[in-house]
Amino acid sequence: MDSADNTKWSLSRVLLLLLFTVFAAFAVFPLLTLTIASFKPAQELMRFGLNLKLSPEIFSFRNYTYLFSGESLYLTWYKNSLIITAVYTVLCLLLSSMVGYALAVYNFRFRNVIFALVLITMMVPLEIIMLPLYKLAIGLKLINSMWGVILPFVVAPLPIFFFRQYASGLPKDFLDAARVDGTTEFGTYFRIMMPLMAPAFSSMAILQALFSWNNFLWPLIVLRTTEQLTIPIGLATLLTPYGNNFDMLISGAVMAIVPILIVFLFFQRYFIEGMTAGGVKG
Repeated sequence: MDSADNTKWSLSRVLLLLLFTVFAAFAVFPLLTLTIASFKPAQELMRFGLNLKLSPEIFSFRNYTYLFSGESLYLTWYKNSLIITAVYTVLCLLLSSMVGYALAVYNFRFRNVIFALVLITMMVPLEIIMLPLYKLAIGLKLINSMWGVILPFVVAPLPIFFFRQYASGLPKDFLDAARVDGTTEFGTYFRIMMPLMAPAFSSMAILQALFSWNNFLWPLIVLRTTEQLTIPIGLATLLTPYGNNFDMLISGAVMAIVPILIVFLFFQRYFIEGMTAGGVKG
C-alpha cells in the first residue's frame, strides 16, 4: 500500500509539474518574443511580425542605443514614471495602512459605516468619477503635474481593505503592552505594529507599484506636455496615423518591464505570505 501510495504521489507531482511548466511557458512566451523583437529592425517586424526566429545577422543594439540617446524623450518619460511610482507607492502604503490599521484596532463611532464606504468605493469604476476628479484637479491647479497623477489615488480602497484584514489578525497583546509602557499611539504603530505587517506591506508594494507604473487613463487626462508624460503614454504616442516607431516602441516596452520585475524580486519573499494572511484573517 505504501509503495502504491508513493507511486501515485510521485505521478501526481510529475503531472502537476508538467501542468505548471505549460502555464509558465504561456506566461514567458510573450515576454521572450518581445525581447527578441527588440533586437530586430522595424522592417523585419513589419515583414514577419513578432516571432521567436533567431537571426544573428540582423541582431543589433541600435534600438537601445537610440532609446537612451538624446534624440528621444524616453529617458524623460522613464524618470517621470519612476518618480511618480516611487512617491505614490510610499504615500499609498503609509496612509492606506494607517487607515486600515485604525479600522481594525480602534473602536469608534461609525467605524463599520466607514469600512462599508471603503468597500463600496472599490466597486466604483474610474470612468464614473473621472469628470469630478478632473474638475477637482483643475480647481487645485494639479493639471500637468505629477501630484495631479498621485494625489487622487494616494489613499486607495484596496490597500485599506487589505491592511484592515491583516491588522485584524495581529495579536493585541503587543498593543496593550505598548500602552502600559507609555508609548504613544503613533509610536506603537511605527515601532511595533508596522514591522508585524511587513508581509502586507510587501504584497501591497508590488500591487500598487504595478498599478502606478501601468496607469494610463488618468495620467493621459491630467498630463499635457510631452516632457511630463509617463512611459505608457509616451510609448502610445509612437503609434500615429502618420507612422509607427516600432524600433523605439518594442525596445521601450522591454525596458519598461525592468522596474516592476525588480520590485517583485525584492518583495517576493513576503508576497505569498502577505496575500494569504490578508485573505483569511479578520
